[in-house]
Amino acid sequence: MFVSRAGMLLMGVAALSGCAWFGGHTQPDWVEGVSAVYPSGQYLVGVGQAESRAVAEDRAYAAVARIFKAEVSAHAKDWESYLVIEQRGQSSAERRLTLDNLTRVSTDKVLENVQIVDRWVDVQKGFHYALAGMHRPQAETSFMERITDLDRSIRDDVEEAHHPSDTLAKVRALRRAARNLVLRETYNADLRVIRPSGQGIAASYRVSELTHELEQFLATNLVLAVAMAGDQAEPMQRALMEGLLKEGLQVTSRGWGGDRSMDGDSGGSSPELLVRGVVRIWPIDVRDPQFKFVRWCSDFEVVNVSSQRVVGALSKGGKEGHLSEREAIAKAVRVMQQAFSTDVAKTLAGHVYGELELPVQTSQPAGCPREGLDSMPATAPH
Repeated sequence: MFVSRAGMLLMGVAALSGCAWFGGHTQPDWVEGVSAVYPSGQYLVGVGQAESRAVAEDRAYAAVARIFKAEVSAHAKDWESYLVIEQRGQSSAERRLTLDNLTRVSTDKVLENVQIVDRWVDVQKGFHYALAGMHRPQAETSFMERITDLDRSIRDDVEEAHHPSDTLAKVRALRRAARNLVLRETYNADLRVIRPSGQGIAASYRVSELTHELEQFLATNLVLAVAMAGDQAEPMQRALMEGLLKEGLQVTSRGWGGDRSMDGDSGGSSPELLVRGVVRIWPIDVRDPQFKFVRWCSDFEVVNVSSQRVVGALSKGGKEGHLSEREAIAKAVRVMQQAFSTDVAKTLAGHVYGELELPVQTSQPAGCPREGLDSMPATAPH
C-alpha cells in the first residue's frame, strides 16, 4: 500500500506522542481546565502548554506544584516562631530561604504522586499540551502515612525532652520535635489541598509552644563558655560569641578576661560546655613579587565542663594576600571574623542541637601546628 511522505510523517508523530490528540480532532476538554475523564473530586490536575512536549510536561507538573506551594505559604505565619529561631539575626529574605526549603521538601513529596495522564498537540498552531494529574485517594494515603510517622517521632521526642538524661539531650529532643512538627505541618497543608473537603489532621502540639519551650530552656539552662588564645584572640572571640548568640545559644566569657558586655543572658548559670580555641597568623613566602601573603589557622575543642572531656573538635584555616604584610594580616582578620561568626558558629550550634557530629579530634590540613594547641585555655570558667 502506498503511503505519502506527509502520511508517514503524521504516523511518526503519532507514534512518538502515544495517545495524544492532534489538530484536526476536537480539542480535549482538559485544555480549558475541566475534564470529564479526570473529575476534580478524584483528581487534582494542572495543564502545561509550550512549543515542545518536554516543556509542556514540565509546566504541567509546575502547575500542580504551585497549588501546594500557595497553601504552604498561606500557613507559614503559624511556623514563624520556628523560622525565627532557625535563622535568628538574619534578614527576612534569608528566613524566606528556610521556608522555601520546607516548600521544596513538600513539593518533592507531592510530585511523587503526580504523572502525565494525557497529551494533545495543536498541529496548526504548533503547541503541545500536557495534563498532569494526581489521584486524590492514592495521594491522601501516602501523605497520611508520612504524617503518622512524623507524629510518632514528635511524640517520642517530646517525651524524651520531658524526661531527659542530661541538658543536651533535652535541647536536642526539643529541637528535633520542633523541626519535625514544622515538616509535619507542611504535609498537613498538602493534605488539605488533596482532600476535597479541605480538612487536615490537627497536630497534638503547636510549633510556637515547642519553640518557646526550647528558647526558655536554652536561656536558663544551657550556657556555653568561649575562650580564645593566640593571635587576634579578642576580636576572634567576640566574632564567635556574636555568631553563637545569633544561633540562639547563651554564651559567656567570664573567667577568661573576655569582654563581659558580650555575655549572653546567662543569669550567672554555670557553663555546660566550653568552646576553647587557638588562632594563629603568620607570614609565608610564596615568591610573589607584588603581593605579601599570610596563612591563618584555628583549632577549636568543645569540652564538657563537668567531666572535662573533649566531645568535639573543629579546625578552619586559609591564606590571604595583599600589597603589604600589614594589609594581608588585616584582610585575614576580617576573613576570620566572618568565618567565626557564620561557619564556625553554625557548625558548633549544629553540634549542640544534635544536627551534626563533630570528631573528637581533628587532623584537617587547616589545623594549627601542634605547638599552637598547647596554648589552648585548659580550664573551664568559674
